[in-house]
Amino acid sequence: MPSQQVFSKPDGATYTTSQGQPVQEPYAAERIGLNGPLVLQDFHFIDLLAHFDRERIPERVVHAKGSGAHGVFEVTHDISDICSAGIFSKVGNKARATARFSTVGGESGSADTARDPRGFSVKLRTEEGNWDHVYNNTPVFFVRDPAKFPHFIHTQKRDPQTHLKDNDMFWDYMSQNPESVHQFMILFGDRGVPDGYRFMHGYSGHTHKLVNKNGDFVYAQFHYRCDQGTKFLTQDVATKLAGENPDYSQQDLFEAIDRKEFPSWTLCVQTMTPAQAEEFRYNILDLTKIWPHSQFPLRPVGKLTLNENPQNYFAEIEQVAFSPSHLVSGIEPSADPVLQSRLFSYPDTQRHRLGTNYAQLPVNAPLHLPANFQRDGGMAFYNQGSRPNYQSSIQPLAYKTPTYSTLAHEQYLGAAVADLSFVSELDFEQPRTLWTRVFDDGAKERFVQNIAGHLGGVKSDDVKARTLSVFGAVDADLGNRMAKAIGHAPVAPLKVAPAGEATRFRANLKA
Repeated sequence: MPSQQVFSKPDGATYTTSQGQPVQEPYAAERIGLNGPLVLQDFHFIDLLAHFDRERIPERVVHAKGSGAHGVFEVTHDISDICSAGIFSKVGNKARATARFSTVGGESGSADTARDPRGFSVKLRTEEGNWDHVYNNTPVFFVRDPAKFPHFIHTQKRDPQTHLKDNDMFWDYMSQNPESVHQFMILFGDRGVPDGYRFMHGYSGHTHKLVNKNGDFVYAQFHYRCDQGTKFLTQDVATKLAGENPDYSQQDLFEAIDRKEFPSWTLCVQTMTPAQAEEFRYNILDLTKIWPHSQFPLRPVGKLTLNENPQNYFAEIEQVAFSPSHLVSGIEPSADPVLQSRLFSYPDTQRHRLGTNYAQLPVNAPLHLPANFQRDGGMAFYNQGSRPNYQSSIQPLAYKTPTYSTLAHEQYLGAAVADLSFVSELDFEQPRTLWTRVFDDGAKERFVQNIAGHLGGVKSDDVKARTLSVFGAVDADLGNRMAKAIGHAPVAPLKVAPAGEATRFRANLKA
C-alpha cells in the first residue's frame, strides 16, 4: 500500500522520456500501420525496454533482504578521555545517520522473519568523514578464521544440485567447526528471531581500538542497546508470518516511523586496556567470545534515533554501501583476522555491486566532497573538475597532520604462517553459561525443540551424531535432551584440547 505521503501529495509532473522530451501516451508504441511491425525510431519505447532490462543490480551475497531508514546520532556522554574522534569532542554533537537492518542468508525476496542473525549497519556522516558501524544483532559470530566465511555462507544458502536449503550441510558445517556453537545457541534460542527490527540490540562483535589525543589507546567493543526493549518471535509465529507477510519487519519499521513512533538505540562501549586484554581469559580477537559486562561494564556514548523513512528505497537503502573500513581518526581496527578480512571484502563487493564510484552516490557520499587523485570509471559524476590527478606542485592540496602518534602501539614481527585456530575447552565455557545460567526452564525447552525441528530433518546419521557430541560438550544434559528430542541414541561429548592450550592474546607493545 502506498504511504500516506503519496496519498496526500499530488504530483502533476509532465511525463517525459529519459532525455526530457514530453510524451503524450506512455503505453503507446509506434508501428507501421495498425497491424505492422514496430519501428526502431520509437526512442521512448526502445529506451523503456532497454532500461527495464537493466533495472536489477547484483543483490548482496549476504544481507540481501533488508530495510532501512534515516535519522540522527547525538553524543550524550563525554568519552574524549579515551577517543579523539571529532564527533566525540563535545556532548550534543550530532551526525546524520542512515541505518539498514537485514537477514544474513536469504535472498532479497525471502522472509524477514527467518531464524537468522540480523545485520545492524549504521552510517554516521561526521565532519571528519563517514564512520560505518557494520554490526549484527548478536554479540558473537560463527567464525573466527576468515577463510571459513565463504564456506559457512555456502552452507546457509542452497545446494548446488537441488537448489534447496539443506539441513545436512547446515549441521555438517557446525559439527565440523564446533567453535561456532556459541552463535548457534544464540540463533536457536529465544533471541533467534527478533520481532521486527525495532526491538533488537546491535553489537560490533569485533574488537576495535579507541585512541585519545595523546595517542593512548584502549580496546573497545560497541553495543547498540534498544531503547524500546527487546521482543522476539516464537518459531511457530515466525513461520506463520513468513507465509502470510514475508515483509513483516519491513512493514513494521516503515509504518512505525510513519506514525512518528521513532525507534532509538543507546550506543555504549566496553573498553579494555592492553594489560587487561593480556590477562583476560579469552582472546579479544576471537569473534566467537563475549566480554562479560560484570568485568567490562557498558559506558554510554550517544543515542541513535530513526525519524525519517526513505523517499526511494532503491536509491537510499538498496544502494547504501557500508564497510568496517570506513572509519574516522580516533577509531581504529584491531588485528582480529575476521575484521581484517572484512576491511577488504566490503568495499570490494560494493565496487562489484554498485560500481567503481559507489562512494559518489548521494546516500554514500561524505558531508564534504573528497579531494584526492581518484578519477574516472563508470558513472563518475563528481570527477573533481580541473584539479590535477596526481600530487601536483602547481596546484597542491593541503595535508592534515595526524592528531596523535601510533609509534607506541602494537608492533608485529614474524614469519608468514598459514594460521588456523583449533577448538579447546574455552570454546564451550560461554555456551555452557548460556545454557546453565541464562536460559530458564522454558527457554531450554524452546531451544531443544527449535534445534530438533531442524536437526531432525538431517539425513546423515554421522552429521547428527557429531552435532550431538558438540552439544554434549557444552553440557551433558543438553546433549541427552537433544538426542531424545530427535530420537537418536545418546552420544559421548566431543573431546577437545584443554583450555590451557588455547592461543593467548598478546598486545605486542613496544617495550
